[in-house]
Amino acid sequence: MEAPASLSGQYLLAMPGIGDPRFEKAVIAMCAHDANGALGVGVSRIMPKITLHGLLDQVGIDPGAAPDCAIHVGGPVEPQRGFVLHTPDWAGGDTLKVDTRWGLTSTLDVLRDIAAGKGPRRWLVALGYAGWGEGQLDGEMRRHGWLAAAGDDALMFEHPAPQRWDLAFRSAGIDPRLLSHASGRA
Repeated sequence: MEAPASLSGQYLLAMPGIGDPRFEKAVIAMCAHDANGALGVGVSRIMPKITLHGLLDQVGIDPGAAPDCAIHVGGPVEPQRGFVLHTPDWAGGDTLKVDTRWGLTSTLDVLRDIAAGKGPRRWLVALGYAGWGEGQLDGEMRRHGWLAAAGDDALMFEHPAPQRWDLAFRSAGIDPRLLSHASGRA
């Protein structure tokens, strides 16, 4: 079987009517995708009732220079586990290089450096991730559950999370108001 084309460094956009409320209007920054499976971090929803300062307090880090910003819903897998999706100008021992555009770090080192003002230039924090087993995402892509779009840094780092789904479709040349919640077969 031929290995799938990698979606790393791109966004996955949930199509209307995907059938799973956890992914309604989801934008997933894809961090790994190969024949063994895929991993991405959601960037279009915010966690209720928790901010970065609250999270830092929970893990014993003084917030220092870190702004008190929102935490993203990274996905339904391991929702207690934190991830920092960031520009590639910072890297720690466990940082996963995502194409040439992002880094994904899950250790406290990146949070300590952000609090100290020595972290990556741009970043966002998420709890949980979206994961797919071998061939699972490729099957979902064939069934029209997802659309792949170019991984534009401005989308993730400059626009509010609730606007990202609409903006990502528009950047792909699609007016999301014209999308149907139903699909069929020809």
